[in-house]
Amino acid sequence: MISAEDIKKLRLTTGAGVMDCKKALEEAGGDFEKAKKVLASNAQAIAEKKAQRSTNQGLVEAYIHANKIGVLLEINCESDFVARNNEFKELAHSIAMQIASMNPKDLPELFAGSYIKDEAMTIKDLVDQATAKIGENIQIKRFIRYELGEEA
Repeated sequence: MISAEDIKKLRLTTGAGVMDCKKALEEAGGDFEKAKKVLASNAQAIAEKKAQRSTNQGLVEAYIHANKIGVLLEINCESDFVARNNEFKELAHSIAMQIASMNPKDLPELFAGSYIKDEAMTIKDLVDQATAKIGENIQIKRFIRYELGEEA
C-alpha cells in the first residue's frame, strides 16, 4: 500500500503531480528511487510528444554573476500565460546560472551538461521535467555568455 506521506515526499522531490507520483510509486513497488526514474522517463516521453508544438512566446533572462560574468538566455514556450509563470521564470534563471557556471559553447553542450543543482540530471532532463510539469513545449532558443576580460 502506497501511503500519502510517500506520495507527498515524491511530489516535493520531483514536482510531479499527485496522481503521477502515486502511479510511479505503484509501478516501482513502493521503491522511492525507482519511482523517481519512472517519473523521469515519463517526463521525457511527454516532452517528446510536445516537441512539435510551436513556441512563439517566452522570455529573455539576464543573469549577472559577481559583476564579472553575464548571460542572456532566450527560452520559449507556447503561451504568454506560461511565460509569466513563476516556475517558467525560475527555470530560465536556473539555466542562465548553469550557463554562467559551466560556460557551454553551444546548445548541445548545454543540454548534455550535468545540472549544477542536481548532478544526477542533465539540462535536457531539467527542461523535459519542466515541460511535463508545466504542460507546454519549452525550448531553449539561444544564449550568449560574457566574461570580463575575455576576448570574443
